[in-house]
Amino acid sequence: MRRLVIDSATEACSVALFDDDVLLAGECLTLGRGHAERLVPMIAALPGKGRADHIAVDRGPGSFTGIRVGLAAARALALAWNAVVEGYDSLTLLAGMARAQYPGLAVDVVTTGGHGEWFFRAFAADGAPLTDLVSRTPDAVAALSQAPLLAGSQAEALATARGDGAIALPLWPDARAFALLGPCALTADAAPVYGRPPDARLPQSR
Repeated sequence: MRRLVIDSATEACSVALFDDDVLLAGECLTLGRGHAERLVPMIAALPGKGRADHIAVDRGPGSFTGIRVGLAAARALALAWNAVVEGYDSLTLLAGMARAQYPGLAVDVVTTGGHGEWFFRAFAADGAPLTDLVSRTPDAVAALSQAPLLAGSQAEALATARGDGAIALPLWPDARAFALLGPCALTADAAPVYGRPPDARLPQSR
């Protein structure tokens, strides 16, 4: 089974093509902005222009625009190829990437959120989530965090805030690491996970 993996939910933008669990090709770029312009050419550069039976896409949390770019590309290609779309979340992938480097350690994943907040979720040594996804201020996240291993874009900042010698891995989601996800990490629901309520609200009726 061939699977195209699309990850544009954060500052990084990456694609990968797998044959079962074997990585055939992939690319990861740190863009910050411009995911919409770069994503499709990155997919087209893959073998067979990335065509696959299944498409896995990072549904967040992360950048509002980046999440929607990835989801839109996945759904359009799935329609054209008659492929199945599956979703996964960015923090679970980061936890898998961290545990690959430090097996046997619980990991707290912390990434850049909106309005000065951080996204946070704790994972056990076997990858099982220990907490729900939350968006909190840095001080609040430092009070929540207890794991010996920290991963994500704000891992070093959290390690400094904790000041207890935790290992910090500055990581961003990478589609090429998709095989580190367990089968339970995939969901048929590819709805976006923004991690916090929208900033804009509809006017309340009187």
